[in-house]
Amino acid sequence: MILPKDPVMLLSAINTYLRDYHSSLEELCQNAEVSAEEIKKQLAVLDYHYEPTQNQFV
Repeated sequence: MILPKDPVMLLSAINTYLRDYHSSLEELCQNAEVSAEEIKKQLAVLDYHYEPTQNQFV
């Protein structure tokens, strides 16, 4: 899976993947072979943080 570099596009893509295909951020990252910490860091720039109970960045 190739993820967008732009933080806004990344937010949209990650939340879509979480909603439609994965039950957790960890599962998504494992399947996509990407770092959860890197995604969290990139989206924190937009002041979005992963909420496990909602399984999305809010």
